[in-house]
Amino acid sequence: MYKLTTLSAAAMATLATALATPAMAAPDLKIALIAGKTGILETYAKETETGFMMGLEYLTGGKMEINGRKLKVIVKDDQSKPDLGRTLLAEAYGDDKADIAVGTTSSGSAIAMLPVALEYKKILIVEPAVADAITGEKWNRYIFRTARSSMQDALAAASTLKGGSVAFLAQDYAFGKDAVKAGREALAATGSKAQVVHEEYAPQGTTDFTAPAQRIFDALKNKPQPRLLQIVWAGPNPMNKLADMKPERYGVVLAPGGNILPVMKTWKNFAGTQGTIYYYHGFPKNKMNDWFVAEHSKRFKAPPDMFTAGGFAAASAVVTALTKANSGDTEKLIAAMEGMDFDTPKGKMTFRKEDHQALQPMYHFRIKKDQKNEWDLLELVREIPASELPLPLRNKR
Repeated sequence: MYKLTTLSAAAMATLATALATPAMAAPDLKIALIAGKTGILETYAKETETGFMMGLEYLTGGKMEINGRKLKVIVKDDQSKPDLGRTLLAEAYGDDKADIAVGTTSSGSAIAMLPVALEYKKILIVEPAVADAITGEKWNRYIFRTARSSMQDALAAASTLKGGSVAFLAQDYAFGKDAVKAGREALAATGSKAQVVHEEYAPQGTTDFTAPAQRIFDALKNKPQPRLLQIVWAGPNPMNKLADMKPERYGVVLAPGGNILPVMKTWKNFAGTQGTIYYYHGFPKNKMNDWFVAEHSKRFKAPPDMFTAGGFAAASAVVTALTKANSGDTEKLIAAMEGMDFDTPKGKMTFRKEDHQALQPMYHFRIKKDQKNEWDLLELVREIPASELPLPLRNKR
């Protein structure tokens, strides 16, 4: 009887182990990607998703796993609507049990999502929304941002201006107002002697720029030179329409911020015009960007764009953090991510410990006169290192 009992116990133990093994296998690491895939910013959102998935592929060697745990990406479309963004993030954390979330395209939607990350005590990596409030007054400890901020954009632009007069044309919503506010502050922060003489805001869907442009020209025409019209615009860019109004009659020079490739392809008549940009495929020289440009060109018959690079950067932050923490636990991730360096197609980025903003280089460009092909658009004037962009802390941590 004793022997039978012993054998039965051993058999039961073996059976129990066999049954338990699948359940004990490390669960998938779940990542929610929220983007405005329908609506005015859908091009940006689709680029972000492409870049994010390519980044995960490259960084995991095609295995789509980290430390033996499979990666599962859950993509959600918030249509750039704040209420929907908030709802989808809560759904991702609550119903889908996402370990970490990335998003979103619209600054308004991203700001609406911030309190949800706080409520669920889960990481949200903001990409590509740029509003300063995200890592400023609206920030909480669960928010990290790989995207550049409006202030980083503005500091890069301000670094190229030594004097003269500036007018801004921007969209009449959070992104535009935030960018112009940052532009003013950046000029002061960099010691530029350029003076802002006018701010002009137009609705997002504006197609007729006659009246706004004339107000800008009237404000600039008698002011000290150079006279710059700084264009801050998401979506279809008004640069060609403004050029048709012949701003040179008033000695006004157009100064575009960097834009997506399909928009910049229409700027061929503006050879020599200068501006600043977050990413252009031909500028960074590193192994990761070489792969990215070659592989994207092979798959899509075009090089990667600004927001594709942003998606890749977000993927790098996710992979680096999950690898370093060896866990999806929020507190372990925060400990890993504060001050964390991670490689991107632009080169190294660093999450600043105090506000979790990714510090990163920017680029001063000139539109090429001689373009070898349809995507050979810009030449590099100078890479602006992160150390030359004095980004203020605004989250009052």
